[in-house]
Amino acid sequence: DRFGNGPHSCVAGLMSRFDNVPVHRLCYDHSSTTPEELGQCIDDQEEVEESLVDEFGMTPFHVLFSTAEPRRELLKVLLDKFPYY
Repeated sequence: DRFGNGPHSCVAGLMSRFDNVPVHRLCYDHSSTTPEELGQCIDDQEEVEESLVDEFGMTPFHVLFSTAEPRRELLKVLLDKFPYY
């Protein structure tokens, strides 16, 4: 378990939490992500439905809105690609 016992396990898990969810990573790195990059990343995902929720139960929307200043342009991409979320 990545988030097992002890502070070192928890820190390691948090540092690698976006390894298997690239859409989440781009939303987290919102200040350097372009809308085109985010849209392409979503389009490139083979199993988009399964990659929408990370190990913490968060969607890309949660990650984007957990930033201090979420970007409208990235929100528009998410809403266009996932209108049902």
